Formats: sequence, structure tokens, C-alpha cells
Amino acid sequence: MRPTVHDIAERAGVSLATVDRVLNDRPGVRGVTRAKVEGAIAELGYVRDVAAANLAKSRVYPLVFILPEGDNPFMRGLEDEVRRAGAHSMVERTQLSVVTVPAFDGRALAREIDGAIERAVAGIAAVAVDAPEVLAAIGRAREAGVPFVTLVSDLANSGRDHFIGVDNIAAGRTAGSLMGRFLGERPGPVAVLAGSMRVRDHGERLEGFLAAMSAMPISRAILPVLEGQDDPELSFDLIAKCLADVPDLAGIYSLGAGNRGLVKALAAAGADRNLCVIAHEVTDETRAALEGGLVDAVLNQDAGHEVRSAIRVLRAKADGLPVIAAQERIRLEIFIKDNLPSEPGTDDTPGAAGN
Repeated sequence: MRPTVHDIAERAGVSLATVDRVLNDRPGVRGVTRAKVEGAIAELGYVRDVAAANLAKSRVYPLVFILPEGDNPFMRGLEDEVRRAGAHSMVERTQLSVVTVPAFDGRALAREIDGAIERAVAGIAAVAVDAPEVLAAIGRAREAGVPFVTLVSDLANSGRDHFIGVDNIAAGRTAGSLMGRFLGERPGPVAVLAGSMRVRDHGERLEGFLAAMSAMPISRAILPVLEGQDDPELSFDLIAKCLADVPDLAGIYSLGAGNRGLVKALAAAGADRNLCVIAHEVTDETRAALEGGLVDAVLNQDAGHEVRSAIRVLRAKADGLPVIAAQERIRLEIFIKDNLPSEPGTDDTPGAAGN
């Protein structure tokens, strides 16, 4: 039988009211008495039912998601998932809100982090930008006791509490392995389209991609990275120019969210270009491109799983409870034309290869 607060009170020789004060870290308990209660808790192996305690206290968890604004289908999918979760969040006494900032703008992100701290939120989830001001803002959140998780793009040295997303180095290696195998002995260089190298996930994907490509039997040139800022028009211009300037181009790896411009440029170039193209995230554009043969493979992460994971982690951190690592692991899925999911972004999609 699980020990109860009555058992703690009896073992420590104190009242139930005193046990309640210690469990809820309220003042009015002498140090010696607090030590007795904490000793009884340890001896009995008492595990507090935090959810029940918070329900009794009617505690509400205000959590804020800070996401990049703009024409990034995956980020808009994340935003939709937060709003969908928010529609049912009060049942679990969680209050969700979304704030958007200009993409890749470290100062704007830092300002919103500071604003969330001032509002005394219970937790912050943000897509991180690798900038000194963001690192400093995360440090201020930690000092204020506000749990902070990074989404999609990590800052491992920032003091954040948890990262929620795929292993981006492994994702890049997977893309490189696929590219090398698809190309075989076909000659020609490979182009890389990124959003901005100021976000860690893009840098890590590139790192993994280059490592995998360098290990291939066929040595192949990788062209300088094209930074499209996740802007469809700029991405279109960069890819169109690359296709025109490099007639022997063998492949393109799109590691960011510039796929709308990429697909437009590929379609404009015509079907006579024999290219291997690998992109990230199943969206309307990449789905159509896979079905039409313009893209060979898409690496995908589940936006809904990431949002639910962020909520669970922030709730656990706010309560001082452990995070169940296996539950929060985000899978990398590999889709080709033949195993496209019927509905993108579902946890139980059949036929996806996980990594």
C-alpha cells in the first residue's frame, strides 16, 4: 500500500497541517520540524500525486510558445497544433498562447522571452536562434525559475531544460546517405538550400549531410550553401540561378523551409533535368512534388507530437517531476512517393521509416 500524508504525520510526530505546509513549501514551519517531515517522506518512500494536488488547488499552467512568423509551412503547422491543443487545454488546467517573431531575429526572440518571464508564465517553448541575446534571455528564464524548452532547433549550451525535436545531425546524415545512394555513380555537384545558418538545426543538418556525403565511394563537390531565409521568392531565385549556372548539377538538398520556391524552380526547369532532390517536412508543396516526381524523398517530424511533448515537459518541469525520455523522443520519418501518409503529421502513419 502506498504511504499517505497520515503516515508521514504519524512517523514525524506532527500534524497533517504541518505536513501540508512542507509538501507545498509554505512558510510557518521550523527548520527542525521541516527536517523531520522530509526525513519521514524519504523513509516511507512517499511519492506525491502532483496532478491531484494541483487539481485541488485549481492551479492553472500558463505556457507560451514563441514561433517564427512568415511563410514556413512547418512552423504554421506547429502554430495550428498549439491552438488545437489550447482548445482542450483548460480541461488539464493548462493555458496555451502563441507569440510569433520575425524568423531568425535573435533580438525579437529575446524580447519575447523577457516578456514571458515578466508575465510569470509557467513555461516557455521556443524555436531557438543561435544568438548571444537569446542565450542571455534563456539564462534569465532559468534564474527566474521559468522552465524553458527549445523546439526544432536546439541551443544545448544555453541552460535550457529540454530539447524537443529530431536529432538534426542524424537527419542530415540520413539525407546524405539517401543522396549518395540515389545518385550512385552519376557525376556532378550537389547544391544545398538552407534558411539561415544562424539557426542550429540548419547547421547540424549540414554537418551530418557533409559527413555522410564524404563517406560515399564517389567523391562529389558540394556547392556553397544557398541561404533562402525560408522565403519562397528568394529561394526560387537562388535555385533557378543555380540550375542555370550549373548544368551538370546532380542533386539538391533542401534542409530548411524554402520548399515552395524550390518546387517552383524545379517545375520551371522542366522534367529533362535529371536531379536527385531531398527535402524536409511533408507539406502540401512537398507532397505534390513527391507525387509528381520533382522530389525523391522527404524527411519529416511530427508537429503534433512536438507540441504535446513540449506541454508534458513544461508541466513536469514546473512540478519538479522527471521527464520520461522515451515518451518525448521525436522520430525522424522518411517518405518517398510510395509510402506517403494519407494525412501528414499523424503519429500512427503506416509505412513510414523511422530513424
